Parts: sequence; structure tokens; C-alpha cells
Amino acid sequence: MTYRGRFAPSPTGPLHFGSLVSALASWLDARAQCGAWLVRVEDIDGPRTVPGAAEDILATLERFGMRADEAPVWQSQRIARYQQALEQLKSTGLVYPCGCTRKEIADSLLNAHARNTTLAYPGTCRKGLHGKPARAWRLRVPDGDAAVITFDDRWQGPQTQNLATEVGDFVLRRADDQWAYQLAVVVDDADAGITHIVRGADLMDSTARQIYLQRCLGVATPAYLHVPVVTNEHGEKLSKQNGATALDSDKPLEALGAAARHLGLELGSEPPATLEQFYSVATAAWAKRMNLRASA
Repeated sequence: MTYRGRFAPSPTGPLHFGSLVSALASWLDARAQCGAWLVRVEDIDGPRTVPGAAEDILATLERFGMRADEAPVWQSQRIARYQQALEQLKSTGLVYPCGCTRKEIADSLLNAHARNTTLAYPGTCRKGLHGKPARAWRLRVPDGDAAVITFDDRWQGPQTQNLATEVGDFVLRRADDQWAYQLAVVVDDADAGITHIVRGADLMDSTARQIYLQRCLGVATPAYLHVPVVTNEHGEKLSKQNGATALDSDKPLEALGAAARHLGLELGSEPPATLEQFYSVATAAWAKRMNLRASA
């Protein structure tokens, strides 16, 4: 199997240190296994997309020495593929329209919490809209043992999630007509032939849903690796929403060294003097940490 990995930033602002860690981990994993590294711009969420941010992210990756092996893919140019996938799922009977508002869902979850039962979407519209207009499209998850999804994360170890009790039927197309992350990422990864996904641990909760969706669409499931997220002084995930600052493109080695340390890589006593030297040492360190046989 030829390794194909990817980094998939959302253009909601400039590249920051937390995103750099994920980008570096995915780049090193691909290079350590002599594979291809792709970049996908996840600009599917129109209201959150910042004009010019995608171009800035791509330019920053270039200045930091991470060059994609193929032309970047833009989710905003793939709307027809998401619609095609939704129609495929509709034909199986697994997808249904949902008329619930956010308040109605929140109220039902609060009531469920009070009863000490599931906090998942309760399936209100599974058997019909009951006179309400359709707002979103949901994917029906199985019940019983079939709802339990397990996978072996290459960093975090064995993982298990019960879709029925922990998630419920999840959205594929939102009420605002935006395509949901779960559907878009599964379709994109399948079309690109992605074999390995390396990303932050904050996205691990989505993995079981994506594996189930892959099965429903009849596409392959990649190997997953979720690296520890970077947090701020308050213990919150470092993100653009809580004030993460843009990377200093004039000091790539300093930021890359810090990212490597966050990933637990041993780069030696002498700091690398060039980007080429850094990536050579860091790739070998990643291969050693991950017990990989191949080395670029």
C-alpha cells in the first residue's frame, strides 16, 4: 500500500502553533514512510472562512519548508461530490430530514440529562417531521452492538465509541445549507486515496462517526493517529477563537523545534541550523518514536 497522508487546515485565520504541530506530525509521518503528503483547504464553512486566510496558510507552510506533493484541494470546489454522496446515502434509507431547532435539541438533551439517560440526539425526526419543515439531513446510526465502533489509534491506543448512546443520528447537511464536516472529510479522504490520517486529538471524537460513514459509503478506512493538542495557559485548546497568534515566518526553525518537542521528538543536543537539517533529523526521530521501518 502506497502511503498517502494529508494536512487539512480550516482558513478561519492564519496558521498558529497548534496547527503547526498537526501539520508537522502529518508531514513527518508521510516522509518517514516514503509517502505522499497532500494539503486540503477546508473552506466548506462559509460563515467562518476568512478571505485570504487560505492563501496565507499555504504560503506559511511553504516558508516553513512543508511543500505538498500535489496541488491543494479546496472543499468549496467539491460541492457536487458532497451532494452525490448524500444522494447515495438517501438511496439506502439511512438518511432522513430533521426539523429540530437547536433549542429543541438542547431542551431534549437537558431533559435526558435530568433522567440520567443518553445525551445523544434522541432521534426525534426518525419517524417523520410531524408537521415541521425540514432543516437538516441526518444519518441514522445503528442500535445495539452494531453501534459500537472501535479503532486502534497509532498514538492514543484502542478507542471505542457507542454511536447510539454517545452521539445519536448525526448531521450531514446543516440547517444553514452548509455541508457538515463529517461528510465532507470522509468524501474528500476517499477521493484522494488517503491511507493515513494524522491530526489533533481534539478531532478524535469525530473518528467513530467517520468510520461508520465510510462503511455506509463503501470506502476504505484509513489508519488514524491523533497527536496531543496544544493548550494555552488556561488549559484550553490553542485556537484562533481563543486568541492564538500567527506564526512568525521569519523564525521557522524556532517554531518547528518547539513543535517537535511537543511531539516528544529527540533532535539531539545541537539545534538544526537549516530547514533541511531539521527535517532530516526530525524525520528520523519520528520514525524512531513511531517504530517505523522505512525512513526517508
